[in-house]
Amino acid sequence: MSLKRNVLDLRKRKELALQGGGEEAIKKQVAMGKLTARERIEAILDKNSFHEYDMFVEHQAKDFDMDKKVFHGDGVIIGTGTIYGEPVCIYAQDFTVAGGSLGLMHARKISKIMDHALKMHVPLIGINDSGGARIQEGVDSLAGYGDIFFRNTQASGVIPQLSVILGPCAGGAVYSPALTDFVFVVDNISKMFITGPEVVKTVLGEEISMEELGGARVHSEISGNAHFFALTEQECFEQIKKLLMLIPWSNRVKARPFPPKEPKSMYNIEKIVPADPTQPYDVRDVIKAVADDSDFLEVQQAFARNIVVGFGRIQGETIGFVANQPCVMAGVLDCDSSDKAGRFIRFCDAFNIPIVTFEDMPGYLPGAEQEYAGVIRHGAKVLYAYSEATVPKITVILRKAYGGGYIAMNSRHLKADFMFAWPTAEIAVMGPEGAANIIFRKEIISSPNPEETRKAKVAEYRAKFANPYVAASKGYIDSVIEPAETRKILIHSIEVSSNKSVITPAKKHGIPPF
Repeated sequence: MSLKRNVLDLRKRKELALQGGGEEAIKKQVAMGKLTARERIEAILDKNSFHEYDMFVEHQAKDFDMDKKVFHGDGVIIGTGTIYGEPVCIYAQDFTVAGGSLGLMHARKISKIMDHALKMHVPLIGINDSGGARIQEGVDSLAGYGDIFFRNTQASGVIPQLSVILGPCAGGAVYSPALTDFVFVVDNISKMFITGPEVVKTVLGEEISMEELGGARVHSEISGNAHFFALTEQECFEQIKKLLMLIPWSNRVKARPFPPKEPKSMYNIEKIVPADPTQPYDVRDVIKAVADDSDFLEVQQAFARNIVVGFGRIQGETIGFVANQPCVMAGVLDCDSSDKAGRFIRFCDAFNIPIVTFEDMPGYLPGAEQEYAGVIRHGAKVLYAYSEATVPKITVILRKAYGGGYIAMNSRHLKADFMFAWPTAEIAVMGPEGAANIIFRKEIISSPNPEETRKAKVAEYRAKFANPYVAASKGYIDSVIEPAETRKILIHSIEVSSNKSVITPAKKHGIPPF
């Protein structure tokens, strides 16, 4: 056969492979409001940068007449490309080919690109759109999932792993996204669940839809399994690009620096936080008042909203922000917010991102419901994450810092590198009202005017203990600063701690309170 005929044969094979599951299957995909697997890859990557591998791989199954069926590419597309000129590895399950079901060769393709990403120290993006395990391949399909899970774990903390749910992701398949760093979902398209609505209906005896069980909003707002929610696929792709421009592309490098920009004038830090500790405010405005260009990418925005986590820049360098949210549950720590913060802190530490903490909270959430849910175990995750982190750690106490919450939110006692407090800070075992009621109980009860006495004792306690100067006098606070000084102080603290080095005890690994 001549070279020309060989080339023509190759082109025909490529053309056939590019058809995926065929014209009718692609029409069904489009009718569901979904892009095809290749369209998704091309929308995420720089134009004409995608290089596909293993295009001609086919399944090896023979049972159930599988030897008579041809699945082009075995239902998954893998390859490399660039985003803003930087290399990434990517795979996308193709629902038009056998419903994107995972068989042994399908899994081997995914494992191959995962191995490549880890070796080359570049981010991995996985687009999930699959009906689940390929039943006809039996245990080989399960083996394929196991191979993927193992690689997710090996790559954890080494390269960023992003999972994009753009269709069903059911059964064992959900554990790969759960093992990755960030999960992206799209309204009315993403579905994640261990068991389908039929099984849940049988167990609970009640009707439940697929959307109610495992839709994008459920995982963004209730379960916390998703980190970014979008209304359209294109919005989702823009979120992916923005995140990758903020975080390092491996644990060997820092995030790409950008030219510094002053915060926008509309965010006046001196006017954001009310002096009255009972008045709420949006702590995201404080973050935007110190972040370059007031640009802040929030992570898990709709989940555990009593704490805010996300990425921004200060003087061009990426920073991980952790902040109590006073306008939601007064910013208390509970089970979900502890999980959310602890996980985010550990990501920042793994990828050498400095952490800035803004504190304003009355402590951990009390009550039987939280105790039964394990607030002790969950709350300890924040303590563990901050204590374990060796990146630069800076805390600014804005108002309330009470009890165990004061310790947990990156206090000096957990080895914060810099501790600052505003003059409005109240640092104490508990709030002045509660403390006065306990300490001065007899005096208040026996007083001719208990209410006036109580108010006087609250003021006395606040003056003596619930202020930043007591902690500052003991060296627990480095400096009491004016709100207007906050950005300047943060810039300096980040600069002087850029070469921070910590020697930790020799051990295989610690044991977090999972």
